[in-house]
Amino acid sequence: MRLLWKSLDKMRCFRKRSTIPLLGVLITCLLFLNLFIEDGYVLEEDKRQLRENSIHQLNSERYVHTFKDISNFSGTINVTYRYLAGSPLPQYLTIGLSSVKRKRGNYLMETIKSIFDQSSYEELKEIVVVVHLADFDLAWCESLVQEISRKFAHHIIAGRLLVIHAPEEYYPSLDGLKRNYNDPEDRVRFRSKQNVDYAFLLNFCTNLSDFYMMLEDDVRCSRNFLTAMKKVVTSREGSYWVMLEFSKLGYIGKLYHSKDLPRLAHFLLMFYQEMPCDWLLIHFRGLLAQKDVIRFKPSLFQHIGYYSSYKGSENKLKDDDFEEDSFDIPDNPPASLYTNINVFEKYDATKAYSNVDEYFWGKAPSTGDFFVIVFEKSAKISKIKIITGTEDRQNDILRHGALEVGEKLVGTKKGKQCASYITLGEFKNGNIEVNDVDRKIAFDILCVRIVVTASQKEWLIIRSVSIWTTQPSNQ
Repeated sequence: MRLLWKSLDKMRCFRKRSTIPLLGVLITCLLFLNLFIEDGYVLEEDKRQLRENSIHQLNSERYVHTFKDISNFSGTINVTYRYLAGSPLPQYLTIGLSSVKRKRGNYLMETIKSIFDQSSYEELKEIVVVVHLADFDLAWCESLVQEISRKFAHHIIAGRLLVIHAPEEYYPSLDGLKRNYNDPEDRVRFRSKQNVDYAFLLNFCTNLSDFYMMLEDDVRCSRNFLTAMKKVVTSREGSYWVMLEFSKLGYIGKLYHSKDLPRLAHFLLMFYQEMPCDWLLIHFRGLLAQKDVIRFKPSLFQHIGYYSSYKGSENKLKDDDFEEDSFDIPDNPPASLYTNINVFEKYDATKAYSNVDEYFWGKAPSTGDFFVIVFEKSAKISKIKIITGTEDRQNDILRHGALEVGEKLVGTKKGKQCASYITLGEFKNGNIEVNDVDRKIAFDILCVRIVVTASQKEWLIIRSVSIWTTQPSNQ
């Protein structure tokens, strides 16, 4: 009898131990079932129900930890779009806008006008603006497209402006959605439909250009924003990125490689009812292995809408980093950075040499310490500007230092350096700016060096190193 009870106990323990693996297998099966539903966006009721049921099995936390491979989503979604105005022409940059009827205010015309007005003739040759009129009120769509056609006819003819509409029958169910975050039902419906609006827009814009910029329909652009953006993209060549941000607000000013649009479209469509679009964009970026935000300042786009597209409620959000007038983003040619200053944690030298909102932070420097930028190729430099310290750490500035430029590269125990240097000037109040460098220096520059000329007790933050070039020299 005692042996029989022991056997029964073992069987019960076996069942308990086997429950967790069995649940894991079931969850994995549900995930793969969801992931490998065919790329064609089908409307048959049974397949639609299957997809919706699979989505209901997922929550955002489980998704983030288990959804590892989205390379399967390389094909476009099968949607037949209505062309309301224009026809697409491949360009360098596609700018995508999605717009619906608002209860109060309409800023779409002003947004389109700002895009074109703030671009030079040469810049206009490299952009195409795609407007998705995503409202189910077809009369409103027809009325608005007539107004767009009247005001921007020459841009439509030139292939710079295209207006499309994705028919309602291609949308998934917008009824009985999950009320995550305790949002009211109409709010969940609004943001869920908005995710699908953007998914269909992204899907359409696949292969139209090298890059895709996501905007909202109520923004104002900075002058020559495309030129500024291209400088940033060029400076990031050779480094991996998924999303570059040119505004800190919502869906405004988010730049993607066009090759990633199919996966992003599928991603938004799959989790359309889980959370707002801007949250999904963060998860998408992380899943493609870009852990950190890469945001550039000043911002290129400003939110101008006073009334939200959701219920016409007031929305006074503003990007305080926006500058409307033309500003000059530095070129910062490809370079290696070296310093013998003791670096604090992860605030390494490279963080001072980008337009991202980061900085170099080192412990108290001593006389003779250096921070040097070594270019991959010598260059003619027109201006150098270096800022130390931050608003919240105003004491961590370079109190005594000099700015030097050099030529003839040599290797040393402390890294690459130039054989000789010429001093351009001294730091004042932690900053230095030198203009017309190419007129003051006869040679093509290979190195830019900051030298500490007196020891200090305070730590040192180099907030930004900005370098403008005229033209690269031939080597």
